[in-house]
Amino acid sequence: MDLNDKKLLVEALHEDLGRAKVLIVTDYKGLNVAAMGDLRRKLRDAGVSYKVVKNTLLRRAAADTDVETILSSFTGPTGVAISYDDPVAPAKVLVEFAKDNPKMELRAGVMSGKAINAADIKALADLPSREVLLSQLLSVLNGVPTSLVRTLNAIPAKMVYVLQAISDQKAAA
Repeated sequence: MDLNDKKLLVEALHEDLGRAKVLIVTDYKGLNVAAMGDLRRKLRDAGVSYKVVKNTLLRRAAADTDVETILSSFTGPTGVAISYDDPVAPAKVLVEFAKDNPKMELRAGVMSGKAINAADIKALADLPSREVLLSQLLSVLNGVPTSLVRTLNAIPAKMVYVLQAISDQKAAA
């Protein structure tokens, strides 16, 4: 790879790192080609980009981005999972993959400008998906007006019950 190609790669990677919602750094040492292909396919299905880049190029691309906070993680074989939409998706896929492949190591990450460690990535993976969280929010938002309507409806209903009881008492007398 000549110098111009490297410059173009660093510029493209710098742009990717700048617009990423979450970035997770992994060590893939010891994984075979089939396992790496499986990981890339799972990440692609989740809408996540996975790149294996030389550490020197990655350090240069990380300049003036939020990723600068985790430069010390760029040692040895480095793979970078980048998500531009859903911050939970790469964590879920990588943690699940690491359970089946103990050679995969989650080193660190950056989410919304904050550095996160492997424990934070695992906690992020335990969160429900975006769709589940949205449905939970909708059910909570739907519950408030429903309770209000039931309460407002109970007042006239109780009045009708009282009038019916008075009517029944007079009819019996």
